[in-house]
Amino acid sequence: MKYPESLNHLIERIRQLPGVGEKTAERYAFALYEMEKEDAVKFAKSIVDMKNKVQACSICGNMAEQERCSICSSKQRDHTKILVVQSPKDIIAIENMGEYDGVYHVLNGLISASKGILPEDLRIKELLVRAKEASEIILAMSATLDGETTSLYLTKVLDKEYPHLLVTRIAHGLPSGAMLDYADEITLSHALAERRKVKE
Repeated sequence: MKYPESLNHLIERIRQLPGVGEKTAERYAFALYEMEKEDAVKFAKSIVDMKNKVQACSICGNMAEQERCSICSSKQRDHTKILVVQSPKDIIAIENMGEYDGVYHVLNGLISASKGILPEDLRIKELLVRAKEASEIILAMSATLDGETTSLYLTKVLDKEYPHLLVTRIAHGLPSGAMLDYADEITLSHALAERRKVKE
């Protein structure tokens, strides 16, 4: 059966979301169709509000509705300890542990030869500027080939710029190929607590 054009358009938009196939997209579209109009308008408005208000923190790259995120603005955090992650989703996963007291730096991706993502495409220059005032840089890349490549590259450039800076990596508990934002809180807690030096 051919759907009305506007419904087809909605289904195609929903299919662009990660992990959403055709059948799931159809179910979501019909759920929206069956909503009361007032609720559907509120749903759409919340998406527009998010796109208009949420921006990248000017310091770490985390999600924020102000120039600085709540973590970078906090006086209770240790601003000399910087944990480097791929995306803001990883920050949420680590914050849910409630154990880390430092700040973050979002790279906005990982170095990937297969995807054509080079070091200059990431927020590495910004990290090097911040590292000048840091006492420790913690690398928290996912346990994937791209994550390993990125960690090795960051270790090399940090060692060149700041040979006496403590650089560590989160340790055991993350299986090979695991994405950081999918790890459970206990696994992340152990991985962070058992972090190890990556240069002597």
